[in-house]
Amino acid sequence: MPIGTIILWSLLVIYILGIWRFLAGFKNTNYSQSAIFLAVIWPIAIFANGRYRQNFFKALTGS
Repeated sequence: MPIGTIILWSLLVIYILGIWRFLAGFKNTNYSQSAIFLAVIWPIAIFANGRYRQNFFKALTGS
């Protein structure tokens, strides 16, 4: 299997795990709606918005 394929699959797995973990911990964030939309855009929003980054890590850590 070419290295490019391995990298692509790895990134896809990380993306899907990020969505799953964010949705699982969504109740720990300050957000009250748009959970799916916020979960799908996490790779972009985590770099573009500090408040989203804080809430994303709240969802992951449960605090």
